[in-house]
Amino acid sequence: MSRAKDIVKKNLLRLKRKRRIRGKISGTAELPRLSVFKSNRFLSAQAIDDVTGTTLAAVCGKKLNLSINKENAVKVASEFANTLKAKKITNVVLDRNGYLYHGVIAVFADTLRENGIKL
Repeated sequence: MSRAKDIVKKNLLRLKRKRRIRGKISGTAELPRLSVFKSNRFLSAQAIDDVTGTTLAAVCGKKLNLSINKENAVKVASEFANTLKAKKITNVVLDRNGYLYHGVIAVFADTLRENGIKL
């Protein structure tokens, strides 16, 4: 039973961090918010214009048949960078969605920077 309580507490702390971060950042059409979501199996990201409430670009590791690890995060980020460049988006604000800037999230962000997207 202790393991279940630990998982609930971990998720609650992440949601608390998420709300704190979202209170400080917002996306526009010129500078969209890049929201990253990480599950146990897949990684997904989307560029969001919060003023109009629309998604400008999105990528999902599930559609690319890529599980979640650092090597696949590089592939997902490269695909997303190409999608952003096609839509003429070069600057974004990173919303790590309450996840620590470590591991897959850090690799994803670094790969975007290497592909010419400014975070």
